[in-house]
Amino acid sequence: MRILVVEDEKPLADAIARGLRREGMAVDVAYDGESGQEKASITRYDVLVLDRDLPGMSGDELCRRLVSSGELTRVLMLTASGTVADRVAGLSLGADDYLAKPFAFAELIARVRALGRRATPAQPPLLTALELELDSARRTVHRRNGEVELTRKEFGVLEVLLSAGGGVVSSEELLERVWDENADPFTTTVRVTMMTLRKKLGEPGIIETVVGSGYRVPSAGGAEHTRD
Repeated sequence: MRILVVEDEKPLADAIARGLRREGMAVDVAYDGESGQEKASITRYDVLVLDRDLPGMSGDELCRRLVSSGELTRVLMLTASGTVADRVAGLSLGADDYLAKPFAFAELIARVRALGRRATPAQPPLLTALELELDSARRTVHRRNGEVELTRKEFGVLEVLLSAGGGVVSSEELLERVWDENADPFTTTVRVTMMTLRKKLGEPGIIETVVGSGYRVPSAGGAEHTRD
């Protein structure tokens, strides 16, 4: 899941980003509305965690522009005011959810995950292929009834591949969906992560390399696996 946090209180923005990353999410941060709009225009985010009370371009204006552009990004609006009138005003701008400060971080995580599940296309709670089962809510992976211990990035890569329903996912898309803007697109990050993921999943291998295109987890009865 790719998240953008737009919050002008830098310590709070960085704390939110660290917490979301610990949950396996790829997180970018902007400290003002203009930077947030620029990032959102370049990258497709699943969820935008947006402070309503930004200086300059307000959170209200950024939300309004994002919604009017037709982007499918879900918006979780943060504000220091928790009155009913304030919540109604925020939601009327097109925000999908609303959270008053101060908030419990566990609640923020739950709300972000819920919004992520509403992203298009909708993702079922359990993703399966062949003998593999990935539980997005519990962050677990099982194969042949045994649990497979994965790092956050390995889990993210596998989740994206399974969500593709047998389709091919390019290295560039994996880098965009699982890592954040700090990832170097010219490194072998995806390739190395794929190697360790395949090793942990064991034999027979289930991740195909489609030469020149990317990777996929085929449906049952798919083609033979090509290893790189």
